[in-house]
Amino acid sequence: MSEIVEFVKHGAMRVTPATLEETVRKLPLWKAGFTQIDAPDFPHLNVQLELLVDAVEDVYGGAYRRLPYCALAAAVFALKYAAQEYDLIPDSNARIGRADDSSVVRAALILFERAFAEYAESQGRAWGNITTKP
Repeated sequence: MSEIVEFVKHGAMRVTPATLEETVRKLPLWKAGFTQIDAPDFPHLNVQLELLVDAVEDVYGGAYRRLPYCALAAAVFALKYAAQEYDLIPDSNARIGRADDSSVVRAALILFERAFAEYAESQGRAWGNITTKP
């Protein structure tokens, strides 16, 4: 898992304000696509992606101001990664196509667990339902 964490840290460091704006423009389409993910081996992926989408939208829109920029950048990187169909493991691979997406999303959540847990609680979501476990 440490390699994935380093991958997420490196990717998050490359997120700029322009990357954030580009991501926010694409979020409605991505959000719709994320709801269609059928990955029974990764049962928490949908709710984790939903949390990250909502966090990015709320921070960008000014509705939530307490998420550190490093956590926001990690969320943006994880969302961009999950939205790609062709990444380390192509999503078209039925059994394991979402394994890498799940790992990247979980790494972002683990890296900034406290910040995302506080965000979830502020939105009335139980952090236990958005587990960082696979």
